[in-house]
Amino acid sequence: MPRYENIAEFEPELSGKGLRIGIVMSRFNQDVCEGLLSACTNELLELGVSSELIRIATVPGALEIPLVLQKMALSGKFDALVALGAVIRGETYHFELVSNEMGAGITRVGLDTGLPIANGVLTTEDDDQALARMQEKGSDCARTAVEMVNLLKVL
Repeated sequence: MPRYENIAEFEPELSGKGLRIGIVMSRFNQDVCEGLLSACTNELLELGVSSELIRIATVPGALEIPLVLQKMALSGKFDALVALGAVIRGETYHFELVSNEMGAGITRVGLDTGLPIANGVLTTEDDDQALARMQEKGSDCARTAVEMVNLLKVL
């Protein structure tokens, strides 16, 4: 049912059939990152993305994610990308630096290339927060990537 009379609205489409999805995962805070990856790939498969059309690249840390996303985006081999990682606050300013630069880099790659990128890099105060969020965030990124590809196709 339309939200407004006489105004067309694009409906979310979550069919992943035939979509080519690239995932870049940081290995820093690996337990959390592996949880994000597991949830993301399981959800992609549930949405109909073929395992043969999913590619995973790992990088040492969160700051390396944008460069690999850029390379994948420019390759023309992917319909959408997913960034996965965990930046957990420590006792230094490094947390803010990594979080801000990594987030800005991911956004810049998406805007510069026009390719949808789901940002699943958790930025949390501690390990417990990261562990509590990893399953939902990983699944959410899969849905976001698929939905955004389908939305951009109809725009």
